Amino acid sequence: MRIYLYCFALLVFGIQQAGAAEVFEQTLANGLKVVVKEDHRAPVVVQQVWYKAGSMDEVTGKTGVAHALEHMMFKGTKRVPAGEFSRLIAAAGGRENAFTSDDYTAYFQQLEKSRLPLAMKLESDRMQNLNLSEKEFSKEIRVVMEERRMRTDDDPHALLQEKMMSVFYEEHPYRHPVIGWMNDLEHLTVNDVRDWYKKWYAPNNATLVVAGDVDHDAVFALAKRYYGPIRKRTVPPHRNYIEPPQVGIKRMVVKAPAELPLLVMGYHAPNVVDPLRDWQPYALEMLAGVLSGNDSARLNKHLVREQQIASDVSAGYDATSRGPAVFTLEATPSEGKTAADVEAALRREISAIVRDGVSQEELKRVKAQVMAAEVYKLDSVFYQAMQIGQMESIGLGQQAIPLMLDKLEAVTAEQVKEVASMLLKDDNLTVAVLDPQPLSGKPRHQTGDSSHVR
Repeated sequence: MRIYLYCFALLVFGIQQAGAAEVFEQTLANGLKVVVKEDHRAPVVVQQVWYKAGSMDEVTGKTGVAHALEHMMFKGTKRVPAGEFSRLIAAAGGRENAFTSDDYTAYFQQLEKSRLPLAMKLESDRMQNLNLSEKEFSKEIRVVMEERRMRTDDDPHALLQEKMMSVFYEEHPYRHPVIGWMNDLEHLTVNDVRDWYKKWYAPNNATLVVAGDVDHDAVFALAKRYYGPIRKRTVPPHRNYIEPPQVGIKRMVVKAPAELPLLVMGYHAPNVVDPLRDWQPYALEMLAGVLSGNDSARLNKHLVREQQIASDVSAGYDATSRGPAVFTLEATPSEGKTAADVEAALRREISAIVRDGVSQEELKRVKAQVMAAEVYKLDSVFYQAMQIGQMESIGLGQQAIPLMLDKLEAVTAEQVKEVASMLLKDDNLTVAVLDPQPLSGKPRHQTGDSSHVR
């Protein structure tokens, strides 16, 4: 026991030391927030530009426009022809890409530290000079539609999750898929994308994150040089959507070609709004770890190895978002077992925690795993920038990162039991079942990120 506690103390100390590297902030006159984290272990630098505009900011009938613009951002500007951005970064030995989520859209480059000016020059150019042509859009929207077919329509796991979210949320725009509904994609125009670009892609709606082997003063000077001349624009306020309370269990069945059935149970859950005063999100993080944080956690031990009711099972929860969260339980029934069998088994596990709680030893083990994961993540300069960008984009700020780790460490066994009792109840629950249909031709893909349902 003493050895275990000593190792746990070392992990916490390691996080404190790894996170001790100072983070520097400066906001330019045009409203662009610049955040720099110095990490001098390797001569590399990461630049990320985060726009606080994701699919949750879209309107009904024009879903997918945020992601469509992400594609168009690689189609060139007046100064940099289509394809030249990627070619120049690759020629400099770097890599680049982008991603769209419910909450934000981000663009990044990772390259040798002396090439940061090149990355800033290119990224600042497309922040203001994007070339949005009808010809390029008509080609790229077909690429997006094919992406949707491949990643959602032809993936039974992703299709189940998409259908579930459309039922899980009644009013919140999280009910729409990030990639958009197919009918909306078919009717999007280049003017829709242009309007989105003009509406949200302004320096005062963005955060520039730079991490790596850099000097913060030099980075601020470069940011002023390349991004400073971009004019500030009026950005509409972001609407704060309130999801109404659920008033009874929801159930749905999705039929799709697949080899195996799948069960997903989703509970409405809070996200972190006040990092200092909130406690439920941190307790839910620990609850997810108790249930499926490792191979010896409760769900895998009881349902897979001992009872052999499920061949695969997991729990998932993400507390960091602009809108309300979801706590998920997901399982694939073993041969000869049904989704109903698995649901009953999962309900027994929940009831056991509500009734008996979790042990101190169990909670300590999960905390150690959580802290160890954070230490390993800090080995990546890219992850450090990602963490800062996400926290800034959802409104919590990078200063909340160490505070949230402290709050996770402070979670008690009583809080884990209490949060399970408060939130994991039928009035909060949506149950989705994949009913596998015969496969025709090529086997359908059935994998996905079980910890993330949106």
